[in-house]
Amino acid sequence: MPRIDAFLKLGSAQGCSDVHLAVGVPPMLRMNGDLMPIRFRNLGDSELESYVTEILTTSQVEHFRGGHDLDFSYVSEDGGRFRVNVFRKDTGVGAVFRAIPSSVPTLASLNLPPIVTKLLDHHQGMILVTGATGTGKSTTLAAMINELNQTRRLNIISLEDPIEFVHRSKEAQIIQRELDTHLPSFAEGVRAAMREDPDVILVGEMRDADTIRMAMTAAETGHLVLGTLHTTSAVKTIDRIIDALPIEEREQTKSFLSQSLIAVVTQILVKRADSRSRKAICEVMVVNRAIGKLIQTDQTHQVPAQLQTGRELGMQLMDQALLAGIQAKELDPDDAYNYATDRKLFQRFVTDTSQLPKLDLASG
Repeated sequence: MPRIDAFLKLGSAQGCSDVHLAVGVPPMLRMNGDLMPIRFRNLGDSELESYVTEILTTSQVEHFRGGHDLDFSYVSEDGGRFRVNVFRKDTGVGAVFRAIPSSVPTLASLNLPPIVTKLLDHHQGMILVTGATGTGKSTTLAAMINELNQTRRLNIISLEDPIEFVHRSKEAQIIQRELDTHLPSFAEGVRAAMREDPDVILVGEMRDADTIRMAMTAAETGHLVLGTLHTTSAVKTIDRIIDALPIEEREQTKSFLSQSLIAVVTQILVKRADSRSRKAICEVMVVNRAIGKLIQTDQTHQVPAQLQTGRELGMQLMDQALLAGIQAKELDPDDAYNYATDRKLFQRFVTDTSQLPKLDLASG
């Protein structure tokens, strides 16, 4: 058994989301958003590199020693599945193992807003799930694919980096392809997928102009495209897509967003009231005629007002979702306060009042 499996087994037993290994510190577990060291000696450079190379293929070792980071999925001997990133830093090797649940989640189990399920009724267009790293975007997308897999006879092509949740075809046929293993880039993956009779294309990350351009083409030509961006609001998502493409394509991009973008679901993970786990909290923008016009006329700064008043369409601002979670006693109000945009609305719920003076003084 690879020695690294002992740390992964401990992390899984503790219910952590990530296992961090770095030179000069003991192994650490990400527990409900916080890093916690385990009782172990500080890791040495050669020691940690030997741990890591035990689970790498020959080509991965060569790639890593050539100065490149590695992203791959790993299945430990006891069956635990992890998304892995291996890198070098100033003191030596580092690695992060993200635990992947053994079963594919359902939308119901994630307690996402009902509108997320309804969005999947669309047969073409683009749905984006956005948020910072580690906010559960991949989990939400996996649940969306799972919903389609159980309810519709579709050809679903999922392009991932790396493959995380493993889907078994049920009503739908699901083809999972991994970056660098099965395809050279997301853009090439989308281009190839469009020749494979797809109904749904999942793009693991729309990270460059070519990928965004190809995903837009797929959405405009009769396919349902699911994708992610590392943006933290609906407005920032719109702006990121427009800014990612050349100026001469700007009008065409705004036209696409106003006509073919179905929705943006932005999520964060907030500690529950009992602090034992975290809950996904979502901002939801559903593109209607009013929002489409704001995009076309460069008035995206007015989009939040549409979200605030668009509850009948399933829309909500992040602050609205946070307040609802606090009032339902589902969320830790102190953690929710840290994620709020208009923090004054949340001050009366805060229990750790030491947070308040610093922020009040700064805002004054």
